[in-house]
Amino acid sequence: MNMTMRTAGALGLGLLLSLVGVGIGTAADHVDAPGTQSSPAADITDFYAWKSGDKIVAVITFAGLKEVGQAATYSSDVVYGIHVDNDGDNQADEDVWIRFGKNGAGEWGVQVTGLAADPVVGPVETVLDGPLGLRVFAGLRDDPFFFDLQGFLQTLDTGTIAFDNTRDGFAMTNVSAIVVELSQDAVAGGGDSIQMWATTRQ
Repeated sequence: MNMTMRTAGALGLGLLLSLVGVGIGTAADHVDAPGTQSSPAADITDFYAWKSGDKIVAVITFAGLKEVGQAATYSSDVVYGIHVDNDGDNQADEDVWIRFGKNGAGEWGVQVTGLAADPVVGPVETVLDGPLGLRVFAGLRDDPFFFDLQGFLQTLDTGTIAFDNTRDGFAMTNVSAIVVELSQDAVAGGGDSIQMWATTRQ
């Protein structure tokens, strides 16, 4: 599936997926977008999506640059959205909404609504199965984004390309992640391409 990026608001990222090809699209923001420092839980660091068999896998990572050993970041004040345009009009035809909350014992859980008749609800750090092929995971993960920050800064300073493909500025850092596995049939609406983007709101 081929993907190209488009922006979707201040804290949103988007992908165009062709359901007949194979490819991947990504975008990144690690604590450098305006207004994100005051609400790490609302700061989307990356949005990934790809086709796997007859499924679409979408991943929102947020609250990045956590040192190893720090806990995941959750907030009951932030609503995460994964949006799907399946007819090319740049408007969402399907929406998946994700929220976090605590139970009476103070334990964090996740709720996912949209695409399925019933919400998928369960604890974080657990794979949750729902109807229509929906699967969900929310929890802490190693930041998959690779970037040589030192080489980037040196390149800017000297004007000479100084990137080193063995130097990862994001090594030993974690992100909080939401992974949603969707049935292709549930989101495609009979079309052969879709656009997907992620948003947060408070």
